Amino acid sequence: MADKTVIHVIDDDAAMRDSLAFLLDVNGFQAEVFESANTFIAKAMNNAPACVVSDIRMPGMNGIELVRKLKTDGISCPVILITGHGDVALAVEAMKAGAVDFIEKPFDDAILLGAIRSALESRPASQGDSAARTEAQARLAELSPRERDVLQGLVAGKINKVIAHELSISPRTVEVYRANLMAKTGARSVSELMRIALAAGL
Repeated sequence: MADKTVIHVIDDDAAMRDSLAFLLDVNGFQAEVFESANTFIAKAMNNAPACVVSDIRMPGMNGIELVRKLKTDGISCPVILITGHGDVALAVEAMKAGAVDFIEKPFDDAILLGAIRSALESRPASQGDSAARTEAQARLAELSPRERDVLQGLVAGKINKVIAHELSISPRTVEVYRANLMAKTGARSVSELMRIALAAGL
């Protein structure tokens, strides 16, 4: 039998670690769990991990700082960040730091498993940058100028009220434009929308 792919799980909540480890085990992965990013760095960095699933808010090094450290150290493994305090600004910061996905708790098991499988199948960015950029730009091609304005506000980490004020429209109208953005780009989540926008060079 082939060795199971090892997924490193980092969360300061013991119940969450156990839950994720069980989910991964029954779906054919092997989980190695850590209570902090610092413990993970100390114990697991002899071999580049296949994939890391980390909480974003933890004592000591947080999830975004972990992503930046791995990048600085030249360790190219996909990191999926999970959080119970999801907001657009945090998603943007996570994606700009280099996280491959950003998932809000409580999440559907299938969403996390899908993100892990996508991360494991993805090619190193250097091999597919131009193709990814072209694809992302194609997904944004149908946007109206005002929808693009709203998207740029989101990429800048601004909340609906701020975007509405800057564009002289109502927050409700911004919500309508956000729904249009998701529909036109086919994005299933805010993090996916941010990934498309960043890949397109916005």
